[in-house]
Amino acid sequence: MLHSDLIIWGIVFAVMVIAELLTFQLVSIWFAAGAAASFVTALFGIDFWIQLIAFAAVSVILLIATRPILKKFRINKTEPTNTELDIGKTAVVKEDIDNSRDRGRATLDGVDWKAVSADDTFIPKGSIVKVNDIKGSKLFVELIEEKINS
Repeated sequence: MLHSDLIIWGIVFAVMVIAELLTFQLVSIWFAAGAAASFVTALFGIDFWIQLIAFAAVSVILLIATRPILKKFRINKTEPTNTELDIGKTAVVKEDIDNSRDRGRATLDGVDWKAVSADDTFIPKGSIVKVNDIKGSKLFVELIEEKINS
């Protein structure tokens, strides 16, 4: 039984280390440490159920203790799009904005966007609007100045 326990924990350790090396997501490294701890308990001939408890305990304790620290050092792979720089700017409505009919376009800095009224009001073509938010390729706008002569 001792020999098979060592093989089991050795395989678990190897699989977890390989998984960590392939992903670099800090997901399985704690389980590798837990497997190493269980391997050591198996060397001393301790019962398998205690080995399982050691595996779970070491994995969970290391996960809880180190994950918050390691998250600070992770590289953030999100690419900023600078859309936040367009929030607060004004745009010109090129097609009536009518949320109920899923219609509306506005031009912001020479670029044509799908436009939605932030407060669900109808905004006529030619009006000046303020950009409140941008989600995907949609401007969420509010009326600043309605065009008098349509």
